[in-house]
Amino acid sequence: MAALNDPTGLSAAIFTGLMLASMSAAFADDLVGQASIIDGDTLEIHGTRIRLWGIDAPESSQVCRGEDSLQYRCGAKAANDLDALIERRPVSCIPLSHDQYGRTVASCSVGGTDLAGWLVSNGLALDWPQYSKGKFATIQREAEHAGRGKWAGSYVEPWLYRVCIRAGGSPSNCSNDANAHP
Repeated sequence: MAALNDPTGLSAAIFTGLMLASMSAAFADDLVGQASIIDGDTLEIHGTRIRLWGIDAPESSQVCRGEDSLQYRCGAKAANDLDALIERRPVSCIPLSHDQYGRTVASCSVGGTDLAGWLVSNGLALDWPQYSKGKFATIQREAEHAGRGKWAGSYVEPWLYRVCIRAGGSPSNCSNDANAHP
């Protein structure tokens, strides 16, 4: 009964604080767990689609050319290598925003390794400065100089590939650097 007669409102403030803390803990718990890989920069945890913040990986249908000039499915490689890194271990994501498709945009890690940074470092994704403000630029330059991943051959930036596809291009034509710039 004393709480009802609390003229300072302290009890209500404590109650509200505890409720907010438990709600944010519940939200955070929803973004920790076993992940299903959707593509090289998107995963799903407990039914929530999560877009990795600050990077762009090739689309699933996108192909690149390797050091030998032969085509390979670089979008599938990014997804498969990410899946191999995770190895069914719990993934932890910190939500930052939502994208235009309603996906949660988050910074995610597994075993202390930042997934976006790992993808860029291995040449499987690009820093997307429009969103990252260059956070991954240094590790991208290191991957480029070392010739890791797509830096060993040639590729089309994923954002240009999507523009080409939306303009009616085919995956093989849009994966060719000469055709991807409509």
